[in-house]
Amino acid sequence: MTNKIPARFILPENKIPQQWYNLRADMKEQPDPLLNPGTGKPIQTEELYPIFCEELAKQEMDSTTRYFDIPGPVMDVYRKFRPSPLCRAYSLEKYLDTPAKIYFKYEGGNTSGSHKLNSAVAQAYYAAQQGLNGLTTETGAGQWGTALAEACAYFHLPLKVYMVKGSYNQKPFRKSIMQTFGAEVIASPSDTTNAGRAILKEDPDTTGSLGCAISEAVEVATTTPGYRYVLGSVLNQVLLHQSIIGLESKIAMEELGEYPDIVIGCAGGGSNLGGLIAPFMQDKILGKANPYFIAVEPASCPSLTRGRYAYDFCDTGRVTPLARMYTLGCDFIPSANHAGGLRYHGMSPILSKLYHDGLLDEARSAKQTDVFDAAVLFAKLETILPAPESSHAIRCAIDEALRCRETGESKTILFGLTGTGYFDMTAYTQYLEKTMTDYVPTDADLAPYFDRLPKIPGVQE
Repeated sequence: MTNKIPARFILPENKIPQQWYNLRADMKEQPDPLLNPGTGKPIQTEELYPIFCEELAKQEMDSTTRYFDIPGPVMDVYRKFRPSPLCRAYSLEKYLDTPAKIYFKYEGGNTSGSHKLNSAVAQAYYAAQQGLNGLTTETGAGQWGTALAEACAYFHLPLKVYMVKGSYNQKPFRKSIMQTFGAEVIASPSDTTNAGRAILKEDPDTTGSLGCAISEAVEVATTTPGYRYVLGSVLNQVLLHQSIIGLESKIAMEELGEYPDIVIGCAGGGSNLGGLIAPFMQDKILGKANPYFIAVEPASCPSLTRGRYAYDFCDTGRVTPLARMYTLGCDFIPSANHAGGLRYHGMSPILSKLYHDGLLDEARSAKQTDVFDAAVLFAKLETILPAPESSHAIRCAIDEALRCRETGESKTILFGLTGTGYFDMTAYTQYLEKTMTDYVPTDADLAPYFDRLPKIPGVQE
């Protein structure tokens, strides 16, 4: 068989996008506004300045600027690892005996091993431009903390990372990489903050959550002169920076004479999914095309498939602005046996709104062992060891390709391969030794968290 399309296609440098795309500028209905936790009123841009860099706060609130120029120093770093390849999964297609064409956008070819560096570089740059003394952040599985440590080292910024304790213990080498780039890494919840101490007092044995880690990072940022907090997912500004993934994908597919019928992304807070679908969602909103979008999340942390569309705090300590999103409740703690990322209690307000309005077509949840079934198969066939997060998308892509085999439809599938699994070998070992288990919370497990959702007059009471 002669392949007319190369297995791995990389755009020429002169076709790397020079702008980020702001999907909100084309959304006919905007996500509901962030609310000030003290007043309950829509938050104003300047109210975010004590937490975020000023330029990032402006990007967070901007729903009219369609394209933002990527600053020159950010492009200089991007050129070190971008464009990332668009790959055709020929071996997987052959194994599945499917008429479908399977493409994936591979974001693992940088030191952080994930797509997170796309936003980390931008956020560190704006912090350096503002002359800040340092940054704080949280990280779950470790990809974001690693990426931000790398970016902060490049722009000579100190960084303090609060890492979810469950991941901190499962992935010691992620901590080592962050420390190599000069970051301080603290297991969260910790006794270094008021928020951490309060959480530990309530549950001394907790394995933590992103909500806990966010509370600690925000507290330190707002009480340390010259520091600000940055976040690796969920926020509008992050989806803006991650649009580089989808923009490159679309250009590359056009070069190959292709366009996806189905676009699949793993979903935790929404950075990868939002970035991948952005330009294709623009086509859908503007009536130019009608791709089918699928979000895939872990069954152990099912915010889209089983959460409530409601206003909720973005952190466990309840100090951040409230966002209307699909949420499991800010107090939700994922099961300790959950091996990957995708463990945030809520979903990006942009993606939540698109899903609520039916533009994001479908959300699915996948059990952990099913995800690793797909990961191991993909590794054997395509020679890339995928991150557990990415493997949720692989699982779905395989299922869709098998459906095409049953129906005889020759659909073009695009999914996001967010990164590598080289720091997830504890999880792979558990899977291979058959000690990995699945956990799916019951309705009774979730009910107490829903009961504690904040009461917002006129919206949820």
